[in-house]
Amino acid sequence: MRVLVAGASGFVGSRLCPALEDAGHDVLAMTRHPAKYRGAGEPVRGDVADVGSLRDALKGAEAAYYLVHSLDSSDFKRRDADAARAFARAAADAGVGRIVYLGGLGDDDDALSEHLASRREVERLLGETGVPVTVLRAGIVIGHGGTSWELTRQLVEHLPAMVTPRWVGTRTQPIAIADVVRYLAGVLDHPEAEGRTFEIGGPEVLAYRDMLQRVAAIEGRPLVIVPVPLLSPRLSSYWLSLVTDIDVTTGRALIDSMTNEVVVRDDAIRRIVEFEPMGYDEAVLQALGERAKSRRPA
Repeated sequence: MRVLVAGASGFVGSRLCPALEDAGHDVLAMTRHPAKYRGAGEPVRGDVADVGSLRDALKGAEAAYYLVHSLDSSDFKRRDADAARAFARAAADAGVGRIVYLGGLGDDDDALSEHLASRREVERLLGETGVPVTVLRAGIVIGHGGTSWELTRQLVEHLPAMVTPRWVGTRTQPIAIADVVRYLAGVLDHPEAEGRTFEIGGPEVLAYRDMLQRVAAIEGRPLVIVPVPLLSPRLSSYWLSLVTDIDVTTGRALIDSMTNEVVVRDDAIRRIVEFEPMGYDEAVLQALGERAKSRRPA
């Protein structure tokens, strides 16, 4: 199958492209700078802010993955909505048969954060022009280079003791990046996944506090966590920017989302793409191993 990946050079896309190639698909890696692209697939120019470039990029594609977001922008909600509309129009014009989108977990009847609400809006907008959309909703993704994982790792490695907001008690269902890629690539081979929304997660439901403490244990580091109820998201985001390399805007969006419980309520995906997702500790070890490998001198 001829498949376009929007966001090919990102955290998820850079891993998905080689997995799709290994599965025998013809991969178009969409990027704004094709001459600089060094990943798997054939680089094609495309910019979500330019509908014309999207139509050209999607020409001949039978399916498309949409892995684009603007979380590091203060007006990410508007930018992501505009980009999703443009991509949906271009996909319909190009005759694409299916879009696959990676969204975020969270109960629809909950007061979703602006970040998670934006992900829901993108789901809706991608389907507005009639192209069937398969949505995979995930919580925290564990893997080297992932923003949420880097936040966890850097907090543990930089602070032997930390004063934290109440979100450390919020439950989530972390999933390894390798398993996210297996689900994303896997749904392409199953027509029954077309037009459906699935929830994906690892085998364990953990509070953020548990995640931090288990990373500390794996790395052999001391860690004391003291929750402070009155620490606001704004103050938390400034605090994060001081002790990690996560920028204030991204940190604020992530922290706002950490007040929402993000766990799998429906595991229907397990009966379509069948494998056993790895546990949290194994995912952490893989992420740390990949980071160590990337830091070795060439």
